[in-house]
Amino acid sequence: MRPRPPRLDRLPEQYFTRLLARVAAAAAAGGEPLVDLGRGNPDVPPPPHVVEALATAARRYDVHGYAPFAGLPALKEAIAARYHDVYGVVLDPEREVAVLPGSKTGLIEFAQVAVERGGAIVLPDPGYPDYRSAVALVAAAHVPLPLLADGRPDWDAAPAEAAAVYLNYPSNPTAAAAPDGVFGEALAWAERADAWVLHDFAYGDLVFDGRPPASFLAEPGARERGLELFSMSKSYGMAGWRLGFALGNAELVARLEDLQNHVFAGVFRAVQEAGIVALTGPQETVTERRALYEARRDHALAALAGREARCEGTFFVWFRLPAGASCKALLEDRRVALAPGEGFGERGRGWARLSLAVADEALDLGLERLRAAFG
Repeated sequence: MRPRPPRLDRLPEQYFTRLLARVAAAAAAGGEPLVDLGRGNPDVPPPPHVVEALATAARRYDVHGYAPFAGLPALKEAIAARYHDVYGVVLDPEREVAVLPGSKTGLIEFAQVAVERGGAIVLPDPGYPDYRSAVALVAAAHVPLPLLADGRPDWDAAPAEAAAVYLNYPSNPTAAAAPDGVFGEALAWAERADAWVLHDFAYGDLVFDGRPPASFLAEPGARERGLELFSMSKSYGMAGWRLGFALGNAELVARLEDLQNHVFAGVFRAVQEAGIVALTGPQETVTERRALYEARRDHALAALAGREARCEGTFFVWFRLPAGASCKALLEDRRVALAPGEGFGERGRGWARLSLAVADEALDLGLERLRAAFG
């Protein structure tokens, strides 16, 4: 048998796979019912008219074949129109929009098309763990970028030269919205470092306290330096449908489409048609979804008062654990699962991420147990 390719050995242990296994083992061990506040799996389904559009399309004979590898032109036009209407960004749908089989795919593909082996990729710390997978697969160097208390990167700690930087606002896990001026600061650093910028905008529409969604592409000069990833999972509850977009720099979009022509045979046409309906149809459910998570956020912040809890956006709360407490002990002793902060980077040590993407009853019970644990 031939040896395992080294690129697979470079991959870090998949954080969420390990977390799910730990929670499943605790649940199987028996005892008081476990409350899982560790997962980021949207609990609100897609709008009924979007589900119906998928079902209607799937019943048509003509959808059961390969759609255009680069995606339906009407879908690209739909996301470009939404970017104009919601974020004030004008895009060329043919040259500046790539259709992805989920935005998480884009995290990996961006590194493949933007960075050569040995280059440096700068990642936020704390940050989404799967960014590190992208770095590993292209054999790049991982350079942590510390996030300050307001969620802004410490650009003084960034390298003088790098191939790319990943940004994420609203942030998973810190739940920080984009600080004023952060995208301009990122572009100024990228110019000095000759780096590409990738902005992970998965939670873009889930911002609270009256904040408008802040697209990286609205910053002057952004499309010359990078891409933004948009996910249908968070704004429309289409998690698992595997539909997302990379938008911005035309050269990077062309590279992504070239790569995908070799790797994928496009996204199922019925899913794309449902995506068009979601993007162009009534948008009230986006507002309702945001309001629901904001109400849960308010409840969680009140319960976690004194724990430096934060949630300006996303459906997560980021908070500091009491001295001596750990997510492992909370899981075993209090039957509450959280996402340990150290899994998001060294600067996450001593913190935890709590998910609001659960039924209200489960959230209430989990918060009650945490209050009892923390005194």
